[in-house]
Amino acid sequence: MDPSKSATAPPPEWAGEKSTMGHAPPPPYQDYQQPGYPQPGMGYPPPQQGYGPPPQYGGAYGQQQYPGGQQATVTVQPTVFVTRGPLAVPVNDYLCYSIFTLMCCCMPLGIAALIYSISAREANHSGDQVSAERSSRMARTLNHVALGLGIGLIILTIIYTVVMVTSIS
Repeated sequence: MDPSKSATAPPPEWAGEKSTMGHAPPPPYQDYQQPGYPQPGMGYPPPQQGYGPPPQYGGAYGQQQYPGGQQATVTVQPTVFVTRGPLAVPVNDYLCYSIFTLMCCCMPLGIAALIYSISAREANHSGDQVSAERSSRMARTLNHVALGLGIGLIILTIIYTVVMVTSIS
């Protein structure tokens, strides 16, 4: 690589060429005489010494007062946050049932049921009826399945024990 040439510079044969890509060049810059903006040659007003009242609207650079001389009134309303309170009739969250199935029947389904029970309880406290009902229904279903599996496992264990004891004697 040649150290006298820049890696980011365009090739020398492109130096005088500018592509317009089929577009017309932009019009030349012109100063427009618009009210409300400093006019050429006027500049900005001289700075005031010290602190004083701010300049009144409509008093500088050709601005006009509101029609009819009326003053604009701005009313700022306070911010209102709308939140839902707890449900008047809370949905059953099956929390005790979930803890029972977690401890006594089927631990994996008991954990899932406990999570949905807590979710139903939080939805009750935040006032979200739809989410509370959905979480409650899922917690109840998981609890029923866990209880059924637990009872089935206990019955199978009893049958297995009886068969093993009778086969030995």
